[in-house]
Amino acid sequence: MRKFLFVMLTLLVIVLTACSSNEQGASSEENEKELKEVSIVLDWTPNTNHTGLYVAKEKGYFKEQGLDVDILMPGETGADQLVASGKAEFGVSAQEALTHARVQDIPIVSIAAVIQHNTSGFASPKDKNITSPADYEGKTYGGWGAPVEKAVLSSLMKQEDADVEKVDIVNMGNTDFFTAVKRDVDFAWIYYGWTGVEAELRGQELNMQYLTDYSEKLDYYTPILTTNESMINENPETVSSFIAAVSKGYTFAKDNPEDAASILIDAVPDLDEELVKASQKWLSPKYQDDADQWGIQEKETWKNYSDWMYNNDLLEEQLQVEDAFTNEFLPNKE
Repeated sequence: MRKFLFVMLTLLVIVLTACSSNEQGASSEENEKELKEVSIVLDWTPNTNHTGLYVAKEKGYFKEQGLDVDILMPGETGADQLVASGKAEFGVSAQEALTHARVQDIPIVSIAAVIQHNTSGFASPKDKNITSPADYEGKTYGGWGAPVEKAVLSSLMKQEDADVEKVDIVNMGNTDFFTAVKRDVDFAWIYYGWTGVEAELRGQELNMQYLTDYSEKLDYYTPILTTNESMINENPETVSSFIAAVSKGYTFAKDNPEDAASILIDAVPDLDEELVKASQKWLSPKYQDDADQWGIQEKETWKNYSDWMYNNDLLEEQLQVEDAFTNEFLPNKE
């Protein structure tokens, strides 16, 4: 009798364990199915500006928020157009581009600043002897053909009584900075966190005039994360979940630059490993910088730059600043 009871109890345990296992398996499958699929379109090829996104994906922060996020390259159609049309839920952009879009009634909104301060400026090899905007006269500038370039050059040069009309402005196209300054141009506009760090690794000394050294109005947010008005109005929970995961990703990258760099390298193995690690070390402290938390945006920053654009005839009308950005989806500070 005891032997019979023991056998029956053993069978019961096996059955219950099997049921529990099946339930867990079904539950796991259901959780996978319940993940909401969304996409984010990058502004350029992957680089350390995007590390927090790859960290959030690799470390499961998106899944924790119930999201399955696809990170897409921009292709011929830029991120702003894809986000505005609803073909992608999120994108990477810059304050300048979004300001133009808003003035043209394109319904995209900035939901987080990736970096707190503008790290860009005009760079030249040291042997060109360009040490200030006054030295741009008589030199060749290589750009990409945007009206804002001449306006920024003029703004900096005017402070030193120099004339932008004495600068030869040419379009570099897809030519990289290092090839261009050897062949066609004297200086170009770069982001130090990538191209400047690469110059260091190459042992090429640069003279650099950062925009923020000449005007606080040029201290704008670049890059930023965006979504469209429909997502904000119809799917605010998804936007909050996305930003919660991304905030966690960039905070990890801020605190763990080496590990974060490794995650980006593993995700995009074509990248130069040495450059990614050096760039990440340089950039990680600048994600949050002097802000209270990662991602926060200030009205004054948006107003300063849009006023500058308007005063330099880069906008047809003033930007409605309150409609261009929001902090409402950032997680509450602990």
